[in-house]
Amino acid sequence: MTAAPRPRTSTRDPEELARRLTRWLGTRLPGARATGVTVPASNGMSSETLLFDIEHPRPPARSCALRLAADPAAYTVFPEYDMARQYRTLELVAARTDVPVPRTLWLEEDPEALGAPFFVMERVAGRVPPDVMPYTYEGSWLHAASEAERAHLEAATVGLLARLHDQVPAAEAGFLAPPGEPPTPGRPGKPGGPDGGDALRRHVTAQRAYYAWVVDGRARSPLIEAAFDRLERLWPRDPGAPVLTWGDARIGNVVYDGFDPVAVLDWEMAALAPREVDLGWTVYLHRFFQDLTVASGQRGLPDLLRRDRVEARYARLTGHTPRDIEFHTLYAALRHAIVMLRIAYRQVHFGEAAVPADPDTLILHHDSLRAMVRGGYRY
Repeated sequence: MTAAPRPRTSTRDPEELARRLTRWLGTRLPGARATGVTVPASNGMSSETLLFDIEHPRPPARSCALRLAADPAAYTVFPEYDMARQYRTLELVAARTDVPVPRTLWLEEDPEALGAPFFVMERVAGRVPPDVMPYTYEGSWLHAASEAERAHLEAATVGLLARLHDQVPAAEAGFLAPPGEPPTPGRPGKPGGPDGGDALRRHVTAQRAYYAWVVDGRARSPLIEAAFDRLERLWPRDPGAPVLTWGDARIGNVVYDGFDPVAVLDWEMAALAPREVDLGWTVYLHRFFQDLTVASGQRGLPDLLRRDRVEARYARLTGHTPRDIEFHTLYAALRHAIVMLRIAYRQVHFGEAAVPADPDTLILHHDSLRAMVRGGYRY
């Protein structure tokens, strides 16, 4: 990992963005200036983030973060970026739960201002477990913490999921229902409470559509397609009633004050789905980084976010015993594989990589995903 170049995250000019942002801010808050505009080095490859401060004759000054839809000309990671959907999700979570999220300030759906829709929220001070280098590596603040501190962070983070799933009325999150066809006759789908099976089927159908978009004009992935087949064989008999799921439920999307969560970020993958969609993602995404760390010769953090502990704590907090976690961790690894394949093809598009003879090797976790498809992955 240390030798691999980090893929580019933007094709935009940061200085031009700063100038345009200052002009736009004056239309929303007369007399205000955007200062200290920066693009963080950890910027993601989907929506882009700008950090800036607002100077205004009337204090207090504000530190803000702006989420900007990806440049459509930059071989985007996802086919569309619905910033209004993300903004509405943040407002819903803030209104209906005690899950900490940044305070939203403005939504701009007109692409004229910055070239794409965006929203602005207050920036929350704290620290985030890093992806590069992963927090599982020696030298990260989380790796350097004590076992008790990491256990506290884990418990508090599982608590976020429990409260999110329990506190938001599913009916108010109907705008997040993923697109897709109704379940195919003869396929499992209906059991599990109101729309439970259908919600999971639509979620998976949306992922199939996303995969088809990723490989359009590119080499297909036999491994991803085998994983979809394995999902069908493992399909839950009772998927459970849908709830508001965070979607990208991992500690790398949480701001911590010490070891307490103070802001939950990145809601672009939020959806109505069974609870286990979030739980599987939380467990597997940690294992993704842990497996990379072990492969590099380090011990990592093998006791953090263990599947059995996450399941047990979630059950205690909610009264809901997680089920079919083998299905949901495989589904998480599959979803992550599609994203990684798109990112790899993005690197190919920009001349940063070439397509190998076996396109499955473009998926960083292809070995663990293959083991999951064969039923041989061990937690």
